[in-house]
Amino acid sequence: MRHFLTLWVILLLPLTVVDAEIYKWTDAKGKVHFSDSKPVTEPAEAIELKINSYTHVTYELAPSSLDLSHNRNSKKVIMYSTSWCGYCKNAKRFFKAKGIVFTEYDIEKSAAAKKAYDKLGGRGVPVILVGQSRMNGFSEQGFMKLY
Repeated sequence: MRHFLTLWVILLLPLTVVDAEIYKWTDAKGKVHFSDSKPVTEPAEAIELKINSYTHVTYELAPSSLDLSHNRNSKKVIMYSTSWCGYCKNAKRFFKAKGIVFTEYDIEKSAAAKKAYDKLGGRGVPVILVGQSRMNGFSEQGFMKLY
């Protein structure tokens, strides 16, 4: 019986839920800090992270509200990305390996890029435009079909 209970504990232990929070605070010198533990000496606010990457690739025409007339009959590649996105890194690596010229806009570092991304109705990264076509997410085969 004792071994039976030990076995159940071992099997159920990995199922425990981990709840991590990120805290943000500013020190006396005005420097902003982020941590996974609440500081003892400074007031801090809990940050809600909204991280989203496309896990499935989808294709569509770019919305007509976005002026892509300069891109209509071209193979110009535009990618909206973030620095932490693995799919974005794979896409960049692929483009460079194939010699595909592309323009990248980091939506976390540029307000203009974020505004354009929002106008596209972006819900995750990467969003890749090839001419008038749009790819949400990234796959090499899917990209080559558009390109």
